[in-house]
Amino acid sequence: MFRNAEGKVFAGAQPLEAYTFTDYYEVLEISPNANPETIDRIFRYFAQRYHPDNPDTGNRLRFDEIVQAYDTLRDPAKRAQYDIQHKDHWVSHRELADEARDRKGGDRDLDIQGRLLSILYAKRRRDMDNPGLGNIELERLLDCPLEHLEFHLWYLKQKGWIGTLENGQLAITADGVDRAHSEPQPKATLKLLKDSNHTA
Repeated sequence: MFRNAEGKVFAGAQPLEAYTFTDYYEVLEISPNANPETIDRIFRYFAQRYHPDNPDTGNRLRFDEIVQAYDTLRDPAKRAQYDIQHKDHWVSHRELADEARDRKGGDRDLDIQGRLLSILYAKRRRDMDNPGLGNIELERLLDCPLEHLEFHLWYLKQKGWIGTLENGQLAITADGVDRAHSEPQPKATLKLLKDSNHTA
């Protein structure tokens, strides 16, 4: 559950769509450790500069953003609540940065995507009349939680290597077959393909 600075609550499944975090410290160009006097002084400077009545530098959107930031940070209770969100936001961003630096992550992604294609390839070879697999089946076959597969399923769909059948199951496409042929197959998948050929 997420709560913004105005106290509105968002369910856990909605934050990316319904709630966009705004860094009010960045808006006012101040440190998160800034004291109330500094916040007041910087607000007055920006409010005068971006006020819509200012013929030279007036900017309604920027002014409204500054007012919103100031209304939150000048109130001790609102600021304390906001600082919790601010900390969580930057912890999350640091985790993203750490993940981006993890060079092994890309190799793991390629492995999962290759295994997905290989399993769907084997399924289509085994049963052309029923070539699809459901999400739960893929989760079990890959021994990987569905939430970890979502990115890979999205990617393979975007590339046109897998598609969704009328019954909602996933199946490899002709382009996906070509892709599967072009990539080295993991040993476990080769065994699956071999077993499929024997039963075809």
